[in-house]
Amino acid sequence: MLHDAYSKTIDEILGYYKVSPDSGLTSAQAAINKRRFGPNSLPVPPGTPFWKLVLKQFEDLLVLILLGAAFISLILGFLEEHESWIAALIEPTVIMTILIANAIVGVYQESSAETAIEALKEYEAANALVMRDGKWIQVERAEVVPGDLLKISVGDKVPADARILKLISQTICIDESMLTGESVAVSKHVDVIEFSEDVVDQDKRNFAFSGTLVANGSCIACACLTASETSIGRIQVGLEHEPDQKTPLGEKLDEFAELLSKIILVICIIVWLINIRHFSDPEHGGWLKGMIYYFKIAVALAVAAIPEGLPAVVTTCLALGTMKMAKKKRDR
Repeated sequence: MLHDAYSKTIDEILGYYKVSPDSGLTSAQAAINKRRFGPNSLPVPPGTPFWKLVLKQFEDLLVLILLGAAFISLILGFLEEHESWIAALIEPTVIMTILIANAIVGVYQESSAETAIEALKEYEAANALVMRDGKWIQVERAEVVPGDLLKISVGDKVPADARILKLISQTICIDESMLTGESVAVSKHVDVIEFSEDVVDQDKRNFAFSGTLVANGSCIACACLTASETSIGRIQVGLEHEPDQKTPLGEKLDEFAELLSKIILVICIIVWLINIRHFSDPEHGGWLKGMIYYFKIAVALAVAAIPEGLPAVVTTCLALGTMKMAKKKRDR
């Protein structure tokens, strides 16, 4: 596929795809291109099993520390003398309840990310008007192949990333808000744009992007990128790999969690060591029991100091901030 079509002349694009400006692709050429590049549709990613989503919530360093604290608290609870075994389960049960609540929020957020991937398919066009064998015909979006000449008009969703070849109306404007966030429709032209590694979608004013809506005007364009090679397709690929790729904010949170865990560990050890002289106090009933008592205090301090819900709180705050900005935008 021609990824730098924005920097090519109309003749270079037609020559690259061996397409006639008067008759478009032949049926044979379209069949070859479809076998070569595949159908023009976003692949449906396999869903993540529920058990994997749950396990992923317990991979965070702070959460692992709390799991260790719950286990230690359980062991120490049974070592102490209680009237019933229920008393030994109180502390680890409270810790696990907090972790389970945090995991529920995390699973919900992960599920929302997968829903966002599926929602991208709603932006795909249902069908397209293409020229085949010298005739304009209506085909399903999946049948559009690189090299197809497309006629797109006001109200149409663009079926593929296409280089604009000819304006039928005096101007054509396309709403690209679903890609760039720009609320104003972008005016397009047919002029060549100088090639640069820094060119982004907003700079490609001679391109119509898959899934965008034609606000006014009409034009003839040549499909250059289809399926996952389109801009919206690359967004889907990015969403699919997001769980395995940390964002800058995620990396900062991991660094903070690692630093915080070290600080808490040092403080807990210091608290425990400071009380060594009290291990043998009579009220503890022996040096060993005193050691266990103050060790439990150190563990309780660690549990209290660790912000196990930090990632969920940060995500929620960002979401609320986004909603607030969107509301202010609507009110203007």
